[in-house]
Amino acid sequence: MKRASISLLAPVILCLSLSFNAQADTYPEKAGEKLATGVANVITGIGEIPKNMMITSHKKGTIYGVTAGFFVGIVHTVGRTLSGAVDIITFVVPTTPIIKPTYIWDDFDRETTYTTWRMR
Repeated sequence: MKRASISLLAPVILCLSLSFNAQADTYPEKAGEKLATGVANVITGIGEIPKNMMITSHKKGTIYGVTAGFFVGIVHTVGRTLSGAVDIITFVVPTTPIIKPTYIWDDFDRETTYTTWRMR
């Protein structure tokens, strides 16, 4: 019984995991993805401070990284949080994210950059 339920549950889990990784094709999926991205960036914006401290420390040394990276992190925290807030407010217009990387955890060793909006 247990083996049968696991064998039936495995394909369902596989299909769900693949559907979450799929590219958003329809308008509701694009709008929902933009809303989710905005919420994630508002919540995780504070993570820019340790991220930038780490990046700056690796490039220029620990003391400089802790001080200058802290202030750069504050700037990027404001940028990521405001970018997320704009995505939440304008989620009905499916555009590409302003901030790169889209999520803070996508590439933690890469500096945050900002781009222009484009329609999806």
